[in-house]
Amino acid sequence: MISTQFEYVKAGSVQEAVSLLAQHGDAKLLAGGHSLIPAMKLRLSTPETLIDISGIKELSGIRREGNQLVVGAFVTHRTVEFSQVVKDSCSVLAEAAAQIGDPIVRNRGTIGGSLAHADPAADYPALVLALNAEIHVTGPSGERTIGAEDFFQGLFETVLADDEIITRISFPVLASGQGAAYEKFPHPASRFAVVGVCACVSVDKGKCAAARVAITGAAATAFRATDVENALTGQPLDEKTIAAATQQIADPADLNGDMFASATYRAHLCVVLARRGIARAATNA
Repeated sequence: MISTQFEYVKAGSVQEAVSLLAQHGDAKLLAGGHSLIPAMKLRLSTPETLIDISGIKELSGIRREGNQLVVGAFVTHRTVEFSQVVKDSCSVLAEAAAQIGDPIVRNRGTIGGSLAHADPAADYPALVLALNAEIHVTGPSGERTIGAEDFFQGLFETVLADDEIITRISFPVLASGQGAAYEKFPHPASRFAVVGVCACVSVDKGKCAAARVAITGAAATAFRATDVENALTGQPLDEKTIAAATQQIADPADLNGDMFASATYRAHLCVVLARRGIARAATNA
């Protein structure tokens, strides 16, 4: 398939990219391109202008700032996967990045592009929700920070305005007594998550002081399993408690169903993967 005709421009800075977005009413940002280019070839997306942001240095880099791990929006999955800073500060992020697609996808795909695209089967949405990350964006009115809880709105929908760009993502550094894990059942062809579960727990005196469990791939958008979190809090994270807390996580009526996996099967996977993820997170804590 061949895309429709489009104009190509390259931005040298975030402000220039924002300005170009304002100038071109029907424009898309081009980073790694692994989501946008296939959509354009199938004519599911027909932008009149592509704004290439791959050369903007301020969108790159991973650094530790106090108790925050800051990841630039243009950082590739492979960079996240092998970053020692990530492994030392929030190792579950590297663990999840290693499970995205194949080496070609990981070499080009970016964390900011994945979040902006908001594919219901992407891996990062579960990570930013479970880790309580913040997404920093810049638009004509300046910069604003969006909590992960408020970012995803629905199927391929976020709160990003058409003239805004993600610049970086901040993840809290896992402290002593905290542990996290990501469990995924991948589609055998695409490696997208049929269901993926990220669990993050805080353990104090042998009991769960706090828990965050987020699920991707199962529904139109990633979501928190708040009933599970509440059931775990204040309890020892043993096999019995975890099993009781995860007896039922989601109603199949609210989940996706397709040729590969029915909604009922996805509901079952939510339970199985949540149990594995919580148990591993507790061990990591």
